[in-house]
Amino acid sequence: MYQTPALGQLPDLSSHVPCKQSFSTTPCRAPHSRRRHCKVAARSNEIATVASATLTQTASPATIQPDGTTLSAPSSSRTSGVKPRQLRGREVEERALDCCIRMHQEHPNGRQMPTRFGTGGLDEAYERCGVVTASYAKTFYLGTQLMTPEKAKAVWAVYVWCRRTDELVDGPNASRITPEALDRWEERLEGIFEGRPYDILDAALTDTVSKFPVHIQPFRDMIDGMRMDLIKSRYETFDELYEYCYRVAGTVGLMTTPIMGVDPSYKGPLKDVYQAALGLGTANQLTNILRDVGEDATERDRIYVPTQELKEFGISESEVSIGMFAPSTGKIDDRWQRFMQFQIKRAREYFGQAEAGVDFLDKNARWPVWSALILYRQILDGIEKNGYNNFTKRSYVPKWKKLLSLPHAAVKARSAVNLKAYNKL
Repeated sequence: MYQTPALGQLPDLSSHVPCKQSFSTTPCRAPHSRRRHCKVAARSNEIATVASATLTQTASPATIQPDGTTLSAPSSSRTSGVKPRQLRGREVEERALDCCIRMHQEHPNGRQMPTRFGTGGLDEAYERCGVVTASYAKTFYLGTQLMTPEKAKAVWAVYVWCRRTDELVDGPNASRITPEALDRWEERLEGIFEGRPYDILDAALTDTVSKFPVHIQPFRDMIDGMRMDLIKSRYETFDELYEYCYRVAGTVGLMTTPIMGVDPSYKGPLKDVYQAALGLGTANQLTNILRDVGEDATERDRIYVPTQELKEFGISESEVSIGMFAPSTGKIDDRWQRFMQFQIKRAREYFGQAEAGVDFLDKNARWPVWSALILYRQILDGIEKNGYNNFTKRSYVPKWKKLLSLPHAAVKARSAVNLKAYNKL
């Protein structure tokens, strides 16, 4: 349902590994400027690739799959002609939300599309997806073990697609990725949802959307988030930033909610469940942004906090770029402390929105979501404990604290207090 933990960077995804190959966390994407490079066990070197090198070429050849199947590159089926008015800000999210709810209501068991892969090929594809998820989102992967095997595999498939998408703008070939390359990646996406997967990993997602009521719109929106990453380094208003947070993080909630499912006893509107998922995606992304302000500004010349709000607190972009330390004391400037207090308060409000709806999920899906929520919220606590110094210090949750949080998340998942309270209304 919700955003997975923050994603690390995969090994070189430009070469196709024919077997045992392979997408935050979170579930799952954290924007490219805020993702940390992480070392992963040797087995992660076996995972398959985004084919970013393929996307930078002028043509996409047919692919011979491990089971002997030949798949030609998909072509887009989206209609051409006059483009509709481009949606902005929260309109983008609302469109996708409506699409996902309709899909959930009209096709509760998915669209039952045929696949070109036999059971053996799909088993291998899902196994590879599980390897990726286990390597890069360990806590979340552990939580998926409480789901039914079918749900767990489907969540892995979504995760891997998100990770492969993420690598287009953050992987070894990121400098070669153009808007045209993202157009070709979107054509591949259309093929996945039409039963024409390009490779075996795409086939896992095709099988997933065949079994669960997953709509294509949030996937399209995530690709548009990658397009924003290519051209935009400043966000003037919070409405602009909100759109970005939705595209790169909230989308994952819309992708995974129909897989995780809704508790059978829940009698309320589906919109409340999906909006909670969106709330967690936004909260997680805002947390990423606040955690990495200094790193983004100094290393990438990117400022994600709204520039309009900086001005309201009397802060200039140049001050953010060099770090806001008081010259006389060397401590964090009072203006920045007040600014961060405002930003953290807003992020916590989105965590609260998410918390109100986690219990509406099916009982075997609540624990990984509660875990993500509790752990990510603690990053905000860390920023405060660092005296709001997110220029030279990076807030993180130590492993021992993560482990202590997991039982708490399990208790919250089992008790489902919000669900019980809602059903009494």
